[in-house]
Amino acid sequence: QVHLVESGGGLVQPGGSLRLSCAASGSSVSIYAMRWYRQAPGKQREMVATITSGGFTNYAYSVKGRFTISRDNAKNTVYLQMNSLKPEDTAVYYCNAFNSYNGDYWGQGTQVTVSS
Repeated sequence: QVHLVESGGGLVQPGGSLRLSCAASGSSVSIYAMRWYRQAPGKQREMVATITSGGFTNYAYSVKGRFTISRDNAKNTVYLQMNSLKPEDTAVYYCNAFNSYNGDYWGQGTQVTVSS
């Protein structure tokens, strides 16, 4: 079992940057596919970025070239660097860990608001 805690959200102006962190405990993030999702008010939760246990990354088209997912196995933490933020990036961002043997785990979410 893995416990996930997100941090780093906040209010930022359009064009600004934020780095979200997802700290894991109970198990190593290296054995999971780690994903960031987001959910805006009135919208479905959508996948933003993925990093597999092998280090392969994938991004939603809407964030490609602006967001970067990374993993620090020593700190057991996954990051989402978000640059050139837009108002439409406003959402609650969730960290997810998935492994077909060990299960599917979610953090509590962190709010990101992009507004002038």
